[in-house]
Amino acid sequence: MNPKSTIKGRGAQLNVPNRFFELSHEMRDDFLEFCHKEGEESDKNKTLYLEVFPKTIVNKVESPDIGMAYSMNPYQGCEHGCIYCYARNSHEYWGYSAGLDFERRILVKKDAPKLLEELIKKKSWKTYPIVMSGNTDCYQPAEKQFEITRQCLEVFLKYKHPVAIITKNALILRDLELLKELGKDNLIGVNISITSLSEDIRRVLEPRTTTIAKRLETVKTLSKNGIPVNVMLAPIIPAINSHEILPLSKIVSEHGAVSIAHTIVRLNGAIGEIFTDWIKKTMPDRADKVLHQIESCHGGTLNDSRYGTRMRGEGKIAEQINNLVKMARHKYFKGKVMPKLNLELHDQFKDGQLRLF
Repeated sequence: MNPKSTIKGRGAQLNVPNRFFELSHEMRDDFLEFCHKEGEESDKNKTLYLEVFPKTIVNKVESPDIGMAYSMNPYQGCEHGCIYCYARNSHEYWGYSAGLDFERRILVKKDAPKLLEELIKKKSWKTYPIVMSGNTDCYQPAEKQFEITRQCLEVFLKYKHPVAIITKNALILRDLELLKELGKDNLIGVNISITSLSEDIRRVLEPRTTTIAKRLETVKTLSKNGIPVNVMLAPIIPAINSHEILPLSKIVSEHGAVSIAHTIVRLNGAIGEIFTDWIKKTMPDRADKVLHQIESCHGGTLNDSRYGTRMRGEGKIAEQINNLVKMARHKYFKGKVMPKLNLELHDQFKDGQLRLF
């Protein structure tokens, strides 16, 4: 890798055209226009936080491949800069690029706690776990400043409502006391994403994320405090981290994780171009090999939207990966299980509150 040819501290190395806008479309944003005129070179690694005002915060998940029914995301865009992130494409709906904009233009939803409370107080709301970070990490760097995730956890605790979290940031330990309170009533489950045991791989794949050592310590701390942890080996990228499935599974089990889950990388929409550009700049010696092996898992293409196969892939390489995960579960997680969250307590709490009126 030639450091001079890459943008340090970022995953994407370019901004790709937004597919929802014609090339002639002019976006109006005085502050961003000012930054552009002043020159991005002098401001290349700074992040802008832009407040937005959505009408709702909880989204129903329709995909049959994803093990969640509802998700919420306090932030849109993510400074972690994971090059493979499927959420990049969603940034285009807001008028930004899935490339560098996704990492530099973070949309902040300060009303999320209020919107969440309004929803789960409704008599019509049927209790079901809500997953924080179904799209972007709720403990990304912005959370340290805005504390929106923490405020949402306080709402979940107040109303005894089940919640699951997906993150790769040790910042979650800041809220350990809240998580322990939720854990007393089996209202919390945490999913920690760990894609490699190599810091060299982490730095290029996920440039602004918590170190591997800190993530492992986070798994250990949460587990010791009675909070069940599932580790996401996601995504598995052939010829980059696919050889680490067994050692990674062993060490997360030793740190207290009760289960693992995985996906095989797929590069839909703009991510294919972003990832291809990135790997040719950061791993030129194996770029073609990696890209061809990813294609072999998805019917000869980087883009795979087929329900049932898109997350697990197909073909010999995908089969090998999936079999290694099965072996890891049998070898390191026998007798362990991720407990189901308590769905009854919130309804009891809500019924009790209604009787007061």
